[in-house]
Amino acid sequence: MRLLPRSMLGQVMLALAAALLIAQAISAVLLYRAAEQRRELVIVHAAAFQLLSGPRRSGRHEAMRGDRRHGPHRFDPARDSSEAIRLPRRFRYDETRTNPIGPGEPRDTRRERALTALLQTQGIAIDALAITRHPLADDPLAQQMREELPLLDQTLRSLPHDVMVIGLKQEGAENWQVARLPVPPRDGQILRTLVLQTLILFAVLVGLLYLVLRRITRPLAALAERTRRFTGTGSEEPPLPDTGPQDIRRLITAHNAMQSRIGAMLDEKDVMLGAIGHDLKTPLTALRVRIEGIDDETARTKMAATIEEITRTLDEILALSRIGRNDAAAERTDVGALAASVVEEFEDLNEPVELALGERVVAPVHLTWLKRGLRNLVSNALRYAGGARVSVVTEGGEAILRVDDDGPGIPESRIAEMLEPFTRGENSRNRETGGAGLGLALARAVAQQHGGTLVLANRPEGGLRAEIRIPLA
Repeated sequence: MRLLPRSMLGQVMLALAAALLIAQAISAVLLYRAAEQRRELVIVHAAAFQLLSGPRRSGRHEAMRGDRRHGPHRFDPARDSSEAIRLPRRFRYDETRTNPIGPGEPRDTRRERALTALLQTQGIAIDALAITRHPLADDPLAQQMREELPLLDQTLRSLPHDVMVIGLKQEGAENWQVARLPVPPRDGQILRTLVLQTLILFAVLVGLLYLVLRRITRPLAALAERTRRFTGTGSEEPPLPDTGPQDIRRLITAHNAMQSRIGAMLDEKDVMLGAIGHDLKTPLTALRVRIEGIDDETARTKMAATIEEITRTLDEILALSRIGRNDAAAERTDVGALAASVVEEFEDLNEPVELALGERVVAPVHLTWLKRGLRNLVSNALRYAGGARVSVVTEGGEAILRVDDDGPGIPESRIAEMLEPFTRGENSRNRETGGAGLGLALARAVAQQHGGTLVLANRPEGGLRAEIRIPLA
């Protein structure tokens, strides 16, 4: 997906953020469940305390003593909520002849089971137990008390809590014990604490991880960029500084050593090829002088052509081996003008080469090498098709030097093979019908030197199309 980061730094940061959010979500669920269990435990213990202490205890002091005796909890809803609004003791505890919960009211069976189990541990024989919950202002006893005590009306109506009504009838008892408890609201502080905790953890972990990863990825990025720019000379740039963790430092040190070895090997190869070229061209020049003394003109002409072909092949081999070793920077050049100069060279030799220019195309190129690659494509078209049409176009951010011909083309199965050195489209060894097999290989090397490609394709109307595609920038 395009939305996902592609760098190691981005992917690790995303993985950390996802893991942290998942862990905090699980933690939030567990903490919320623990808080709910504690809240329910407090409510059930408060209800039991109210039922057991109601008949014989009253007043704030005794309620506090009862709270300490019957549970370790920090707050008692029966005490804190009721006394906070100064409700009469009659509201908190009462006795009636009938079940205080009508048959149509919803029952809280879960709390009924919990309270039953708790009372049984205290030795209470239960005949019947019922629990319901409704808004405090809708409680029948609260409505009766508002009529008797008008000052309580506004207080009861403004209280946002619901009230839990518990009715207990013990075995052998005639009356129902009725306790009423304001239900404490759920604690929203847990969610706020988790959000704050998540933000703090995220900031600390992400910040530390970012610093550590940047220490790793920065030298890796520099190493990747140096590798991308490496041309093999070994002398263009100083060795890459070995920074970062020890593993990365060892990698950079090994890369610097490898780069130096490759550069030294290529430099030695250039020296060797230069020496070979000099050693071969010197006797070829001597042969060219000596054949002038041959009386047979036909033999002399054939020998001169052979020497010229050997010299040309040697030049192409040396050129192919040196492509990419040029220290000169690419210059922004009018590619159309470059193509026109190459076509003009062939026109001066009366070769059937045409030029079709469109829009002006400017790209960074190595002028000498690109002209040589284009010459090779035109020469191939002339050799195998007898003519060539050259055009310059742009497409997809690339400048395209295109050479079309009307020849037999290349079998699809051999197109990739034809780009290899010393591969000829004509299988015979006749120099008159084919070159040394280096023209397309040299053109491909030129295209790759510019960061582009050489594309060969058979035209639907017949003939071959060869394109050197290079970036516009």
